Amino acid sequence: MLPEGVDELLPPEAAQAEALRRRLLDLYRTWGYELIMPPVIEYLESLLIGTGRDMDAQTFKVTDQASGWTLGVRPDITPQAARIDAHQLRREGIARLCYIGSTLRAQAEGPVGSRNAVQIGAELYGHAGVASDLEVISLMLASLRCAGLQSLHLDIGHVGIFHALVSELGLSEPQEAALFDALQRKAGDEIAAVLDEAGVEQALAERLSALAGLHGGVEALARAEQVLGWAGPAVAGALEQLRAVADSLQSREPGLTLHFDLGELRGYRYHTGLVFAAYTPGYGRELARGGRYDGIGQAFGRRRPATGYSADLKALLALGDEPGEPAGGVLAPWGDDPALLERVADLRAAGERVVWQLPGDTEHHGCDRRLVAHNGTWELE
Repeated sequence: MLPEGVDELLPPEAAQAEALRRRLLDLYRTWGYELIMPPVIEYLESLLIGTGRDMDAQTFKVTDQASGWTLGVRPDITPQAARIDAHQLRREGIARLCYIGSTLRAQAEGPVGSRNAVQIGAELYGHAGVASDLEVISLMLASLRCAGLQSLHLDIGHVGIFHALVSELGLSEPQEAALFDALQRKAGDEIAAVLDEAGVEQALAERLSALAGLHGGVEALARAEQVLGWAGPAVAGALEQLRAVADSLQSREPGLTLHFDLGELRGYRYHTGLVFAAYTPGYGRELARGGRYDGIGQAFGRRRPATGYSADLKALLALGDEPGEPAGGVLAPWGDDPALLERVADLRAAGERVVWQLPGDTEHHGCDRRLVAHNGTWELE
C-alpha cells in the first residue's frame, strides 16, 4: 500500500512518461532553455527562503544526522531554480533554465491531486518586461500541445493589483489573510465584513470589493479600467500589462480562449505580477501554472526579474494523447553464436526491440518477429 496521494507509474505508462519527458526537454532546448538538476533535499532555510508560509506548510522536514540541521524535501523546484540563478550561476543579462524532477508535498492540492508530482517547468531570469511573460506563456502552451493537449483555456490575473490596493489600508496580517481568502472565494459579504472591521471607508471598500467581480473575457479589462480608474500608477501599470498580454495573445494564439480574473491571487505571497494558468475542458484543475516572482533572488544576494511556469508530468501524461510504445519486436533464441550476438547488437543499435528467449521460456513477450538461423546467417521471420 502506498500513502494517500502518492502514486507510481508501471509499464507501459512509465515508458510513455519517459518519452514525454524527452520530448519536452528537447522542446525546451530548441527555445534556448538550459537544463538544471537541483537536489531533492536541501537545508530548510535555503529551500523555503522568500516563498512564504504556503511552502513551509507543504514541506516534509527531517534532521540531517551529519550536521544536526533541519532539511526539507522540496515541494516545488521553482525556488531552487531561483537560488541557482542568483547564487550559483550569477550571470549578467537573461538566463533561461528548465528542469524536471520529483517533488513531495505534505498535502495534495485538491481531492485528486498528487503529493509526489514529477514537476517539469521553465524559468526566465533577467528581463522585467511583458515580453518575457509572453515567452513563458507561449512555451507553456507549446509544452501542453507537445503532450497532446489541444483544447486549452488560459486564465490570467495580476497579483500586483491586490498588493497595491491593500498596501495603503494598514491591514493586520490576519485581516489581510481573511481578505485574501474571501476574495479567492468571491464571497462579497465576507469581503465587506473584513473591510468594515478594518475600518476602511465605505467608498474604498466598495471599490476593493469590486475586484471579486472583475473577471471574464477581454472585455473584463475595460470594466477594470473604469472601476479602478481612481487607483494609483501601480494599478494602472498592471492593467496596462494585462492589456498588452491580451493584445499579443490574440495575435499569437487566435484560437486560444482567454479569461481574465483580477481577483485571482494564486501564489500571491511570492508572486509579484502577472499570474496565469492553463485548463482543458473536462478537467477541474489547472494543467500548468506560472507567473512573475521578481523578489525571491534577493534572499540569495541578487534581486532578479523572474518569470516561469511548471506542470506535473504525470498529469499531462494522464490527460494527453501520448502514444504507447510501438507494438512488436524481435524474439532471439538464447545462445552464444558470435553471429547471433552480432545480429542482436546490430538490431538494437538500429533501434529495434530485441528480447532474449531464455531456456524453457515459451512466451513471445509482445514480439512479432523472430531470429531464425538460415545457412549460417540469422534472418528475421
